[in-house]
Formats: sequence, C-alpha cells, structure tokens
Amino acid sequence: MATSSGAGTEVLAWPEDAIEVGFILDAWGVKGWVKVQTFASDPQAIFTAKHWFLKAPEPGGFKRPLTATAPYPPVLHITQVKVHGDGLVALPQSSTDRNSSEALRGARIFVPRASFPKASTDEFYWVDLIGLNVVNREGEAMGHVIGLIDTGPHSVLRIVPVGADPTVEAAQRLIPFVSQYVDDVSLPQRLITVDWGLDY
Repeated sequence: MATSSGAGTEVLAWPEDAIEVGFILDAWGVKGWVKVQTFASDPQAIFTAKHWFLKAPEPGGFKRPLTATAPYPPVLHITQVKVHGDGLVALPQSSTDRNSSEALRGARIFVPRASFPKASTDEFYWVDLIGLNVVNREGEAMGHVIGLIDTGPHSVLRIVPVGADPTVEAAQRLIPFVSQYVDDVSLPQRLITVDWGLDY
C-alpha cells in the first residue's frame, strides 16, 4: 500500500507482515553504500526486496555520528545489493555519499514476508516455524517452538513444554530439525509432528 506525500514522492505504509532480517552495520566506501549484517545464512529476502523498512536500534545499540541529527528514514529504496566477503553491501537510492550512509548506521531492517522467495519442498523459513505447536506420534503435546539453533549441519528446534516458563532454558526441549525426528510440518494447521518422547 502506498500514499502520496503531496510532494511527488511515494511513501510506503509499514507492511503488516514485516519481518526483521538484519541491520545496517556501517558505511561502505564513499559513494553511499552501506554494509549489512543479516540474520540468515541465505539472505534471499534482502536480495529480492526493493524496499527496506527501517526502525531505530534498540536502546544501548549502535551509535550514530554526531552529525546525524535527523531520524532514520521510514523506508529505503534499494538500487543494488551484492555479496562482499562474508556479508552484504547495498546502495540505497537516497544515499549519495559516506555521510549519508553513516547516518544509517544501526538501523534495523524489515521486509514484507510476502517478498521472501518461495521455499522449496521440505524447506521452511525459521520465521514460519516459530510459534507452531509440536506433538509426537502418540499425539502428546510437546509444547511450541520459540526459536531455532543453527548448528551448521542442521537446525535444532527450541520447544517450550506446555506450562513451562519460556525464560528457563533448562526447561526447553531441543529436537533436531531433521527427517529422522520430524515426521511432518503443517503450516496451515500450525503443527509439527515429531518422533520424540515426553521423557527425552
């Protein structure tokens, strides 16, 4: 959805399905590029999204230059994104020199969930798994997914059992997200079925 600001520029509304995908680390070079830290090993959503929606960093986060007195822009129109080393660099349309790119330091990046590339069969985005209920083959409720851990070879589901305190790590169940233990993932039913006992 878009509205006109009255000055001939387009202002995009904050997407209802916004997902945080990374943040701006710093300026890169002198021509307005920024260096980006992503939250995914395969950041295709950042590549495919032409508009990045921004929020200020959490309190105690990145410090902006003293010359950056204006608030972060609500949205960046991205003209180029490319891989550089072990990260990404991007060129916002409104960023023309190092000063303007330094002023974006620390900004949190959000993109619409709808802009994510379609996942392959038996592949899932972490954001889609968080919040799903988990049951075992016997139909016993295991809890719900509060996050995942990337171990390298595979991911591990972090599950809070029914009635447990989600802030107590010792109470969490950790189940490898591999076919040996995961029988089925139903996003429409918001349910994951696993081969796992309550006493594991």
